Amino acid sequence: MLNGIRSAGRIALIACALLVASCSPAADAPAEPKTEFNIGWSIYAGWMPWPFAQQAGIVKKWADKYGVQIKFVQVNDYVESVNQYTAGKLDGVTVANMDALTIPAAGGKDTSAIIVGDYSNGNDGILLKGADNLSAIKGRQVYLVELSVSHYLLARGLESAGMALTDVKTVNTSDADIVGAFAAPEVTAAVAWNPQLSTMRATPGTKQVFSSADIPGEILDLLVVDTATLKANPNLGKALAGIWYETMALMHRQDAEGKAARAAMAKLAGTTPEEFESQLATTFLYADPKAALEAISSPALLTTMTRVRDFSFSKGLFGQGAKSADAVGMSFPGNKTLGDTQNITLRFDPTFMQMAADGKL
Repeated sequence: MLNGIRSAGRIALIACALLVASCSPAADAPAEPKTEFNIGWSIYAGWMPWPFAQQAGIVKKWADKYGVQIKFVQVNDYVESVNQYTAGKLDGVTVANMDALTIPAAGGKDTSAIIVGDYSNGNDGILLKGADNLSAIKGRQVYLVELSVSHYLLARGLESAGMALTDVKTVNTSDADIVGAFAAPEVTAAVAWNPQLSTMRATPGTKQVFSSADIPGEILDLLVVDTATLKANPNLGKALAGIWYETMALMHRQDAEGKAARAAMAKLAGTTPEEFESQLATTFLYADPKAALEAISSPALLTTMTRVRDFSFSKGLFGQGAKSADAVGMSFPGNKTLGDTQNITLRFDPTFMQMAADGKL
C-alpha cells in the first residue's frame, strides 16, 4: 500500500498517546550525546526518498561527514512506526502533521519537525456516486477511516460547501476494506487516499468532488525527531537535511539517473514505476529548502495547524485531560506559538532546512 498506511488505525494511536507518560522518557529529561540513531519510516510516496537514500549510499555519505550512524528502519504498519517513536524506541519517524500533533505531542513527547517533506496535492479525495457536486453529499453515509486525515479532509470539504460534519453520517471503514465497501451499490460516498482513491474513482458513475489539492499545504508529511535527542546531537539534524536535499536533487532530474532513482523508490514501495510516477504527480515535494522554509514561516501554517488542532480536540484526540484546543503548545519560526506556551511539545524547527538553504551543511 503506497499512500494509505500513513493514516490508518487512529484508535491504536490514541491509546498510545494516552499511555505515553508511562511508555516514554519524560519530555524534559536530558538526552545523552550518542552516535547511533534509528529513524522509522513506512511506505508512502513522499517518504520513499529516505530508504532509497540508504540503499544508494547517500545516508552513509552524510552520516560519515558528521560522525554519526543512521539507520532507516522500515515499519510495515504506520501505526506501529509512530507508536515505536512515541515509546522512545526510535529517534525519529516519518509522520503526517495531524498525527505528530495528536500522538507524540499530545502525549507529552517533545517533538521537532526538522524536514517538511511534502504535502498531499490530490492524494486524498472525496468521492460521490451519481453526483458531480459536493453539495449532494448532504444526508449521505460517508465511508472513511474515522479520525484520520480523511476525516479532516471531509470536515474541510463540508466547510467549503457551507456544511458541517453533522450534515452527514460517517461509517468507520479500514483502509484495507474501503475499496470493497465502495463497490457495493448502496455505498454512495467515501473519502480515501491513494492508491485506494484511484481504484475507487474508476467505479462507474463516480466523481471526485473534493481533494487535498483544494486545500494545498494542509496535509503535510514530515520527518520528526525527539527534541531532547536533537538538542544533544545536532549533527543528526545536519546529516538528515543533507540526505534529504541531495536525494531530492537526484530524484527530480529528468535524465536516466533521475528516472532510475524514482524506479528504485517504486520497487522499494512495492509498486510499478508508472504507478509511483502517478502518485508523485499528486505529491508536492519540497525539493528546495527555501520553499520549505517559506512554507513553515508562512502565516498559512498557523492557520492550518489551528484548524488541525481544533478538529483534533473536537474529536477527543488530545485525551480526556485536555480542557481546550490550547492544551498542546506548538512553536513556529519567528517565535510564533499556538496553544499553551508552558507545554510546547510540537516544534516546527527551521534550523537544518535553513542550513541547507544557506549552503552550510
